Amino acid sequence: MKVALLGTGFGRAHAALYHRSPRVDEVVVFGRTPEKLARIAADHGFATTTDLDSVYADPDVDLVDVCLPVPLHAAHAVRAMEAGKHVLCELPLAADLDEARRVAEVREATGRQAFVDMFARFDPATEHLLAAVADGRHGELRTLEFETRAALLWPGATIGLDVMALEVLHSDLDVIVAALGAPRSVTAAGVDAGDGRSAAEVLLDYPGRLVRCLGSSLNPVAFGMSGGFRASFTGATLVRSFSGAPGHGMTGTLTEYTAQGVRTVDLPGRDTYAAVIDHVLDCLEGRADNRISPASVLDGLKVTLDVHHALTGGFTGSRRAAR
Repeated sequence: MKVALLGTGFGRAHAALYHRSPRVDEVVVFGRTPEKLARIAADHGFATTTDLDSVYADPDVDLVDVCLPVPLHAAHAVRAMEAGKHVLCELPLAADLDEARRVAEVREATGRQAFVDMFARFDPATEHLLAAVADGRHGELRTLEFETRAALLWPGATIGLDVMALEVLHSDLDVIVAALGAPRSVTAAGVDAGDGRSAAEVLLDYPGRLVRCLGSSLNPVAFGMSGGFRASFTGATLVRSFSGAPGHGMTGTLTEYTAQGVRTVDLPGRDTYAAVIDHVLDCLEGRADNRISPASVLDGLKVTLDVHHALTGGFTGSRRAAR
């Protein structure tokens, strides 16, 4: 297995995962900044290049991992498949729904495998929630609330309203759509601090249910990150919470509240980012069916883009996006 990794930003996290995988034989990293490439080469011993054309021309490359800026995602996913490569694309798949649909169409036309890094789908707590909604073990779902609160944890990072939906809310919105289907409409409200920080709240219209999603970057670095979900059924409430701070890692729990009492749900420990890479390799080796294909993310991406357009309409307030 030879992987071509495009990008030296978030691509550094993927590089560490490939370095630890015994199933990846060779990695070449593309970037435009020699200093960043040199650091990756020193950390992992990977080959590097500033020549993008050479990556696509290399017949030994099996998988192209796209960790470039969001506006470039779809174009490089298409180029990779048309060059005969499989592709893993960092989320979101695209900032335009037509471009995302084009990726799904090219996957069908070329027969190549394509994956979108929807890591939240591999969180054991998320899997537990989706199973509970699907099989009705706790009765009917009545409320579902997701929250992600963070600081600007990386040098130079910004999370204003221009990227809040696509870079923070997208994973949670994808889970909501996976659980409940597309909402009838979305209503979004946001506030931008003007210094690269913001907060937004989204209400999603589902008959007989109250569903909301919140994201915030209005916190100092010491705050780290926290969040989770609360799902209230007619017979139980599930509460997922996680938190972490720089240098201290992440911790999380899933608690079930019923008429019989309270219990902590025993879930397997899992690095969701590593789980995505393992799933991609399993699929390429014929060991699994693709759970994160481009076609599977379109409905969630449509909702995310509705929210994005509502939050970036030149106002601080709320807007309803009809579907």
